[in-house]
Amino acid sequence: MTTAPPAALTKDDVTIATRAADNFTRLYYSVYDSTTRTTDLPNFYRPSSSLTWNGKPLQGADGLRQLIEKMPPTKHEMQSFDCHPIPGTSPPSLLVTVSGTVIHGKPHLSTKPSKSIEGQPRVFSQTFMLVPDTEASTTKPGEVAKYYDSLVISTNVSVFPWNVNINAVTPCTRNAFYYIASSA
Repeated sequence: MTTAPPAALTKDDVTIATRAADNFTRLYYSVYDSTTRTTDLPNFYRPSSSLTWNGKPLQGADGLRQLIEKMPPTKHEMQSFDCHPIPGTSPPSLLVTVSGTVIHGKPHLSTKPSKSIEGQPRVFSQTFMLVPDTEASTTKPGEVAKYYDSLVISTNVSVFPWNVNINAVTPCTRNAFYYIASSA
């Protein structure tokens, strides 16, 4: 049995995927750092999504909600991301790797060294497998696909500082890819 190779991706596919990944990551981390993250962040996941947080498996939106409820406030600064569209679906699934720094808890304002890791910047790396929602309506002009984070391969933290500019989310967010899970 032979299978046909997936259709080659075009330059436009890569450009649109990169723009979608940029918009997704900006929105994801602005929600993650918000005071409403416990209710809003799980909307990025399907109930069947699998997550791994520092080697611990979690299941779907409810698993993430339970984890987030136990965590201190965060402040992420995304320093880079890499996006690879995966051929085989139209639109393609996206493999997105993000790195940057995160502060858990309130930042230390004192210039004196602290032994506590809370409030200290740490390096993080997070990988998303964004899968298009094939049942999503695309009736709105410019709406191409709704994406869910199907799998977070890993989230690791170590040491550095950063800042999210929520206003930096471009107006094309909704037009590039409609990628957030609806709450319904």
